[in-house]
Formats: sequence, structure tokens, C-alpha cells
Amino acid sequence: MAECSCGCGGGEGEGPKRIIFACAGASNVGQITNLAAIQLAVEGFGSPACTAQLATGAGPVKTKCGEADEVVVLDGCPVACASKIAEAQGIAPDQVIIVTKEGVAKSSDLAISDEEIECIVSAAWEGKGKPGQQENCGCGGGCGCGCNEE
Repeated sequence: MAECSCGCGGGEGEGPKRIIFACAGASNVGQITNLAAIQLAVEGFGSPACTAQLATGAGPVKTKCGEADEVVVLDGCPVACASKIAEAQGIAPDQVIIVTKEGVAKSSDLAISDEEIECIVSAAWEGKGKPGQQENCGCGGGCGCGCNEE
């Protein structure tokens, strides 16, 4: 596979070139973002980048964002630290996945299951968290979210 210049793992004709920022918080859901980013890289979805470096405003990581087709942010919880860091640097994420919104409860216990990681990896591949995506709200129908379809 040919590598693109940004190092995101994509190549010509290989689909979108994605850069992934994980929140890396000190809770289970923060660490799930790191593990999911690694798994996504292994699967060829994109390449993890340093969220801490992005917070400094350093040029190289911002350049990589400009070279990528999509910027994906994995936030552990609704505080959305990684999203806020990206936005503060003028980077508009194309996809934001929040681990707690995918059904994983936040805790200080760092015991993480493969199923929790796979939940986030699958959400990324499925395009969850992209603008225009309806959340599965459980409203009973009428909003277009599809949660009441049979």
C-alpha cells in the first residue's frame, strides 16, 4: 500500500486520508479513545496524531490536518477536551465520537474490555459522529433517526 505524505495510512485510491485525535483522558473512556485510535490505525482507517502537540499550536500536526481528507476526534466524555483543543487551533473535526454516548459508562477503573474498544472502532467505521448523522434517540419515531424502524 502506498503511503500518503501525511502518514495517515491512506494511499491513492485507498479512500479518505484521516488523522485521528484521541482525548487520552485519565479515565476508562479516555484510555479507550487511545486504544480505539491504535486499532483504527491497524485496520487502515487513519493515523493517530498527538492531541497534546495540537494543543501547543505546533506547526507539524496542524500541517498534517491540512493534508488529511478528514479529521476524526475521539472524545471520552461530553467534556470533549480533544474537540475543544482542535477547535481552539482552528481545526474543524469532520467526525466526533464520544465514548460515553456509545454506551460506555465513565469511571476511574481502567479495566477496559475488547468489546468497549470495538464499539468505538465500529462507530468510526460506520460514520457515527459526522455532521448530519442522526443519533439513535429512542423517541418512538418521527424524527428520522431510524430508532423505531422495523
